[in-house]
Amino acid sequence: MLLKNKIQPILLALIFLVVSCNAQTKAFSKTKKSNKQEHPSLILTKSGVEKMRAQLGNVPLFDETLAKVKAEVDAEILNGIEVPIPKDFSGGYTHERHKKNFLILQKAGVLYQILDDEKYAKYVKDMLLEYAKIYPTLPLHPQIRSYARGKLFWQSLNDSNWLVYVSQAYDCVYNYLSEKERKYLEKDLFRPFAKFISVDNPKFFNRVHNHATWGNAAVGMIALVMDDDKLLETALHGLKKDNIDPNEKDNDGAFIKKKGQKVGFLANLEEPFSPDGYYTEGPYYQRYAMYPFLVFAEALQNVKPALKIFEYKDGVLLKSINTLLNLTDAEGNFFPLNDGQKGMSYYSRELVSAVDIGYYFGGNNTDLLSIAKDQGEVLLDDTGLSVAIGVRDGLATPFIKKSINLSDGKNGDEGGVAILRADGSKDLLTLVLKYSAQGLSHGHYDKLSFSYYEGAKEVIQDYGMARYVNIQQKGGGNYLKENTTWAKQTIAHNTIIQNETSHFGGDFETGSLNHSEKYLFDVFNVNLQVISATETNAYPGTKLHRTLALINEDNFENPYLLDVIKINSETENQYDLPYYYLGQIMSANFKYSVPEVLKPLGTKNGYQHLWNEGEGKSESGNAKISWFNKERFYTLTSAVSNEDELIFTRIGANDPDFNLRNDPGFIIRKKNSKDTYFVSLLESHGHYDPVSEIATNAFSNIKNLKIAYSDDAYFAISIETINNENSLFLFSLKDNSKNSKHQIKIENKTYEWIGAYQLTEINKKL
Repeated sequence: MLLKNKIQPILLALIFLVVSCNAQTKAFSKTKKSNKQEHPSLILTKSGVEKMRAQLGNVPLFDETLAKVKAEVDAEILNGIEVPIPKDFSGGYTHERHKKNFLILQKAGVLYQILDDEKYAKYVKDMLLEYAKIYPTLPLHPQIRSYARGKLFWQSLNDSNWLVYVSQAYDCVYNYLSEKERKYLEKDLFRPFAKFISVDNPKFFNRVHNHATWGNAAVGMIALVMDDDKLLETALHGLKKDNIDPNEKDNDGAFIKKKGQKVGFLANLEEPFSPDGYYTEGPYYQRYAMYPFLVFAEALQNVKPALKIFEYKDGVLLKSINTLLNLTDAEGNFFPLNDGQKGMSYYSRELVSAVDIGYYFGGNNTDLLSIAKDQGEVLLDDTGLSVAIGVRDGLATPFIKKSINLSDGKNGDEGGVAILRADGSKDLLTLVLKYSAQGLSHGHYDKLSFSYYEGAKEVIQDYGMARYVNIQQKGGGNYLKENTTWAKQTIAHNTIIQNETSHFGGDFETGSLNHSEKYLFDVFNVNLQVISATETNAYPGTKLHRTLALINEDNFENPYLLDVIKINSETENQYDLPYYYLGQIMSANFKYSVPEVLKPLGTKNGYQHLWNEGEGKSESGNAKISWFNKERFYTLTSAVSNEDELIFTRIGANDPDFNLRNDPGFIIRKKNSKDTYFVSLLESHGHYDPVSEIATNAFSNIKNLKIAYSDDAYFAISIETINNENSLFLFSLKDNSKNSKHQIKIENKTYEWIGAYQLTEINKKL
């Protein structure tokens, strides 16, 4: 959101303040201490502040952000200082007050530097003195849910948030404070605070996890302000001794620290990020961790440039920004892989920071400017000014999200996440296949699961996490028990479940030792994009091989998704494949019965949370369901046998507190199967106009879907339309080379092709 042509009165007032501040500057200089380190130096620099002052009124996006921040901080100053004794969980009064305090303190410090108005420095000083007054007497937080309780907050994680932000405020007012005041604050507040986060909480500080990243950054940033290299070394490399039991787990059931594992900020840069910049916990927590990663990196670059932090691990931090932006739908919402709250997007404050820092330190990539324009705000520092100037000067170019494969694991060899995008329009169809590692404590048991989008609309959803962040009525704003009993379980995802048991038996230790493997990723032809991956450890003795193709044919209104799962097992089992669609069922081509009394589908592993709303079977060889959602029709056609059970479900059983969303699902169940296939095709078609009340193209284009050929090495899927046009998708299961030649015979006709796959008898578009 940009300023109008006329400069608002508030901006004129800002400029006047800068011009008239000379007398105040002389008065403040009496308190300055001769110090080898300059202040500010973390996210603001002396030269940067001078440039910002000189540009006031000339850079609309920066000016508007400044005006917005000034209004917010001024309102808090009028409200007065509140530093309550901690008692609440997330969402409670004391929690939210201390959270607002650290955000406002950081902003007030920045305003003091840019506007040189003493009222902001005084506000920061007075609040810091209040914290210093109570901190030495604070016991552990009274809420005892966390494995690492904080003092200001219920967990040390939030305490670390506080110190990351407040370190910046302290840096900004450092020279305003007297030497006596600084000594007092460091003695009674900052050093004890840093000690509490680190030495007193080694299980929190000495691990590889987003928790530790915040703790490392917090200790490191206050160390930079205090020019304490020993404390900085602790932040970068962790505590030398911690006595952590390698069998000890956190509240999410994850191990605190593996034996011999490296710790500290650099270890958290090294291990969770793949060479592609994918963060193993998933995009929601990557977003959360990006702020401490990048703001501490910015501070290190400004104060300790010799470390070359942005070059660490081949520049993985800067790569991760582009990766994270690609892990979003058409409206910038992050895909909810693993634990993730839906609706979190690149409009968050963490991504404003990421975009600005990435632009400034990453080579001024102009496509980031288009994201900054959408965000409508910038950081009030050197990076934000640079971005705002780029936007003002018309340098922005579109940020184009393309099909991409992102490796997981420290060395990029622990599976990954693939994204197929059908075209470049806003309503593009997007497939997300997750074949990654466990994802630390926030990981779910969902190997080879997928979700599907049309624009920003979920067609086949990933449930995300069972938590209402900072909503006190729901478990104090923390994770709900249903996150474990439902959201993490395999049945909550669109993937194969064997014998109603989650992958790896729902055991974190086992899951952490394994990952899926990419078989094929090919997006060279935009009209035929394929991702294929295998999983051999989720169920011992069973191999899962899933292949998804996003296909654009002239005889279909929109690209369609072909989903083929081949299962090979040493024993006979029951297999379930759910599709969690969103919308209202329009029709089904098979008979089904609806129970008079709803009962749960099962008793454990997430099945206890699914209502069985109806069951049926198909005698036609195809099971077809159509649904309607947000003016669009969707049809799922599946190749099935007469014995396959077709189950309509709905989430919400055994949920007395109504913690779960009551979303629908459709399950294809195969019993007593050893080696088998699941084959489905998903269409997006037609439109309904509620004003004209006219439905167009409301019916499926598929006449018949079947397995035309299968053996250990190949499969062929026949796709026949209502106009009797036939396509054949041929695939090699054993050889994924682009150069290998293949040949199979179907009904006395020989098919030959080069490469792992081919689509035959199709229009010239391919």
